[in-house]
Amino acid sequence: MYVSIYMYQYVIWYRMRYTIPIIKVKTAQERISPTRLQPRSQSQEAAKGRAGGRGARRCGAGRCRRCQPVPPHTRPAGDASSAQLRGTAGDGGGGRGHAGMLRRRAGPRAAAAAAAWRSDEEEEKKGAAAAAMPNIKIFSGSSHQDLSQKIADRLGLELGKVVTKKFSNQETCVEIGESVRGEDVYIVQSGCGEINDNLMELLIMINACKIASASRVTAVIPCFPYARQDKKDKSRAPISAKLVANMLSVAGADHIITMDLHASQIQGFFDIPVDNLYAEPAVLKWIKENIPEWKNCTIVSPDAGGAKRVTSIADRLNVDFALIHKERKKANEVDRMVLVGDVKDRVAILVDDMADTCGTICHAADKLVSAGATKVYAILTHGIFSGPAISRINNACFEAVVVTNTIPQEDKMKQCPKIQVIDISMILAEAIRRTHNGESVSYLFSHVPL
Repeated sequence: MYVSIYMYQYVIWYRMRYTIPIIKVKTAQERISPTRLQPRSQSQEAAKGRAGGRGARRCGAGRCRRCQPVPPHTRPAGDASSAQLRGTAGDGGGGRGHAGMLRRRAGPRAAAAAAAWRSDEEEEKKGAAAAAMPNIKIFSGSSHQDLSQKIADRLGLELGKVVTKKFSNQETCVEIGESVRGEDVYIVQSGCGEINDNLMELLIMINACKIASASRVTAVIPCFPYARQDKKDKSRAPISAKLVANMLSVAGADHIITMDLHASQIQGFFDIPVDNLYAEPAVLKWIKENIPEWKNCTIVSPDAGGAKRVTSIADRLNVDFALIHKERKKANEVDRMVLVGDVKDRVAILVDDMADTCGTICHAADKLVSAGATKVYAILTHGIFSGPAISRINNACFEAVVVTNTIPQEDKMKQCPKIQVIDISMILAEAIRRTHNGESVSYLFSHVPL
């Protein structure tokens, strides 16, 4: 009897000691994927070494670049396999990726494949930029679409779809071609060309986006219209700049971005935030890169109103400044000019915010040459160039007349070889990016973004 009990206990102990752990191990093994338990074949190991180089690892899930197949459009038909196009990690840097392999291949097929690959990379960059700046839309008015496209390209975004047309009675009609609900909308429209039509188009676009439930509408106006009518300088004169400010606010604009207002006090006409950017950093960069004698120059203001602008640039360059006092009998005609300052045996650089018919700066250039200036340049933020402006510049003694692209200048540059353009799209693009992200734009007052 006792022997039977002992034998029974021994059997139980034996099963607990050996049988149960074996069952547990078997259960754990069953949970492992059968494909992971299968040994690699020699061909698989060889393929692994060719694809990733010595000691390279593959993720096995198709998520890394080594595991992904070569896109069809980068594989020339009948020329090379995907393994050849991928390249190897140990080939001295020549086979890094598809583009490197395709560059080494000759013929039109390789060129077309490389171009397709680059276009795909650009689309990926734009997609990444859009992901980094969500809920933003940029629309362009009809006044300066080239500048709008440059701004969008620098931000890595696509311009929004908008259709502008006129009815038979010349009324302006604008159709926004995509949803703006909850979006941060930026509308780029400069005050140039058919200025009244462009202003009305801007107001309609702002209102259309606002009533379509846009979260915020910002008007980007590189050249502010009616900026010269900023004060009542004679009896019964209108203050049209204030009227334009009221119209923008009533239309639904929440924010204004502009550049080099004719008078900074115009910002006070608005009851919404206004960012008045400056072309000064871009102007300083152009002077240092394109005028070899810039250290022996004098910065000149063609009128007393621009003295503050000129002194700021002169201080940054550590050079002297001068100004010209002008007396007008009527608009666009100068009666007498008096030079205050010394420009003898120096390069004179005229700096102003805008030039319309160019009568002032051409007379100023003659005055500077008669005072002993060796060369005369003119640098302007807004080159309006209306009426006889082009013929006056061609006949004047300028080395160059430099303007920014707040206003389109392509046609004027064909008529006058002296006109040169400074691109300020990077300043406006960075201002939009910082505004959208809630960052300060003060950095742009003294720096040119890359």
